[in-house]
Amino acid sequence: MAILKAFRGLRPPKEIVKDLASRPYDVLNSDEARVEAKGNPYSLLHIIKPEIDLPCGMDCHSQPIYDKALENFSLFREKGWLVQDPEDYLYIYAQTMNGKTQYGIVGCAGVEDYMNGIIKKHELTRKDKEEDRMKHVRITNANMEPVFFTYPAVPEIDSIVARIVNGNQPEYDFIAADGVGHHFWVVKDKNVIGKILELFAKVPFTYVADGHHRTAAAALVGNEKKQHNPNHNGSEEYNYFLAVHFPDDQLTIIDYNRVVNDLNGLTSKEFLEKLALNFVIEERGSEIYKPDKLHNFSLYLDGKWYSLSAKPGTFIDSDPIGVLDVTILSRLVLESILDIKDLRTSTRIDFVGGIRGLGELKKRVDSGEMRAAIALYPVSMKQLIDIADSGNIMPPKTTWFEPKLRSGLVVHSLD
Repeated sequence: MAILKAFRGLRPPKEIVKDLASRPYDVLNSDEARVEAKGNPYSLLHIIKPEIDLPCGMDCHSQPIYDKALENFSLFREKGWLVQDPEDYLYIYAQTMNGKTQYGIVGCAGVEDYMNGIIKKHELTRKDKEEDRMKHVRITNANMEPVFFTYPAVPEIDSIVARIVNGNQPEYDFIAADGVGHHFWVVKDKNVIGKILELFAKVPFTYVADGHHRTAAAALVGNEKKQHNPNHNGSEEYNYFLAVHFPDDQLTIIDYNRVVNDLNGLTSKEFLEKLALNFVIEERGSEIYKPDKLHNFSLYLDGKWYSLSAKPGTFIDSDPIGVLDVTILSRLVLESILDIKDLRTSTRIDFVGGIRGLGELKKRVDSGEMRAAIALYPVSMKQLIDIADSGNIMPPKTTWFEPKLRSGLVVHSLD
């Protein structure tokens, strides 16, 4: 059964929380982070993207970068921009986007749960990205950013969370620059905390929704500390890491689309003829066409939109991987027609999160940067959980969760 633990969070004062909370480290590059944090000494980007405070052009994986992260983290604590709560608490973190609010429980997940498969994942991680975040966790001795988990919804937990948020003013409540609302409650009542922990202990598995590299790094560093401590007894804070746990029925996965910069030597007519072998093709004109169900795709080519519906027999509904639209697309189009074999390394393909809208696909093709675009119907939460439960891994760039968690509302110290 899954571990959820209360902890003594490090949190910013209310007056600076909107300025301190930042987007996650991996959704913006160094140049974007410099712009976003310019003139804002409170931004957590000074800790999670510390290269912004050093000369441009430095290797982002060099030791001075990590040293700067520790220096800035220490500075934030000295200045009172991150202050540790006096006791172990849980926290409720809610996000509102497009009129919909999702409510997550902020608490620590167990390193042991990750190592033994109680925490399930659906993506592969890259060792270089793991090591980067591991160095960051090691030097700061903290989980600066939460990971985004989901779990099978428990009505009793939902009821407790509803009572907390309906009966108390949030500690933090602000709308970020992107229009997403962020609301945060501190749960101090020991009886309420105890009841949540008791109910959560019956949850069989949790699932990494977003943040696979951060999850791996946090768990692996915790396991390292265990191995290197001859007096390890299991109660140390490094046995846990920071996560926000959302019930699965409150989350929405949005589409994650593809653009390609050539047709592998084919003319548009030849490309469409090859597609017709496995897809029913309908021309939809110049108006944006969005896929309306599983196994339906939209293609933008030469100023026109097309509906592509995979023909029966081209996918296997009983196979949790084979039934995915990303698998169908990769196998029947990207590999067999366009000869794009490795989505992780090919320079002939790029990926566009659905949060940007299908207009972004049209823009990139019309500009001449890309030759064609293909949009997919979003993966469902059931598909994600089925794949994780079966021990399988999704193809690259399959899921896009929105809104993203803001970093800095609470930090977990490994001390």
